[in-house]
Amino acid sequence: MQNSAESVALPSSAQSAPAHRTDYAILGAISFSHLLNDMIQSLILAIYPILKSGFHLTFGQIGLITLTYQVTASLLQPLVGTITDRKPMPYSLPVGMSFTLCGLLLLAVAPNFEVLLLAAALVGTGSSVFHPESSRVARLASGGQHGLAQSLFQVGGNAGSSLGPLLAAWIIVPHGQGSVAWFSLAALLAIVVLLQVGRWYRLHHVSRSKVVRHATVETLSRNKVIMSLSILGLLIFSKYFYLASISSYFTFYLIHTFGISVQSAQVHLFVFLFAVAAGSLIGGPIGDRVGRKWVIWVSILGVAPFTLALPHANLFWTSVLSVMIGLILASAFSAILVYAQELIPGRVGMISGLFFGFAFGMGGIGAAVLGQVADARGIDYVYSLCAYLPLIGVLAIFLPDIEKSMRLKAAAK
Repeated sequence: MQNSAESVALPSSAQSAPAHRTDYAILGAISFSHLLNDMIQSLILAIYPILKSGFHLTFGQIGLITLTYQVTASLLQPLVGTITDRKPMPYSLPVGMSFTLCGLLLLAVAPNFEVLLLAAALVGTGSSVFHPESSRVARLASGGQHGLAQSLFQVGGNAGSSLGPLLAAWIIVPHGQGSVAWFSLAALLAIVVLLQVGRWYRLHHVSRSKVVRHATVETLSRNKVIMSLSILGLLIFSKYFYLASISSYFTFYLIHTFGISVQSAQVHLFVFLFAVAAGSLIGGPIGDRVGRKWVIWVSILGVAPFTLALPHANLFWTSVLSVMIGLILASAFSAILVYAQELIPGRVGMISGLFFGFAFGMGGIGAAVLGQVADARGIDYVYSLCAYLPLIGVLAIFLPDIEKSMRLKAAAK
């Protein structure tokens, strides 16, 4: 009983001997699946210039495609997470990837705008299943290193997102919309990997979920938890509205402002998204060591000087600033997600679904709103306006220091 009490008193970042070792094979498998999943999803964003010219779309319609994809994912993810908290579904991961596969094939043959929206909705549905359940698997396989596990999981997704524009420039731009179908092979590979992950999940979710559920303790009042979740929501809004301005419209901004080619603009987008992938690996492990509150604060507010400078930079400095923005801003999400999971122990699926869903929703709404702004005021105005969003990060100073309070309780005992 003494060992059990100590595991309750200490935060996950302070445990020196978790009941299970970190399962790097499963973390690698789920991260690789995340890479394939998000690579496929990022193709939608990467081929926007092709879709815009081929279907004669406005910026508003481009934003609506992103909105359809993102909102489909955001509305379903909390529901999926809540259901699987009560009844784990180990093989839901390959099923979700099958929706993504269908959306991808439909995107390759879509004859009109309405079918493009349906394809985006199917990809969003696949994402709604994949993200909360795979985040749960990452936590179960973490061996107590929750920040590290989420960062490894996130780096796979962000690396996949960065590959989308590059593959689009190499394959889809030269060969047209139909070549999107070749990427169905990646979805099939992901299904095979996720079947193996599902088998591990089925064997381990009962014993390991008990350890995870008792690895943290709720130390805050209900009002403080609600306040903390509200602040985290505002930070997600800030982060993903800004990321929407880059992921959906950065290629158009570069083409319009600097007169570069579509392929060159997509390479610049790849560089930014690769920086996001690298940055996502930083926040979780640092949060495990120094506290997640400080990682969240620095990663959101700390990017403001770079976003404020971006609209006034030349092409070279735009590339440099975009890399700095990607590195710093991406380090936030793993820390935010683990912080939220520790606010409400035992609800990993619900919290993961809520935060992934809210992030996707903010990205989708941001893309739609910013598309309308770009149509009305110009693409340059979008970046001048979004430059101020990271200043919302100052609110992170009001987040309670969970790790500190739990260390004090442990010391008192």
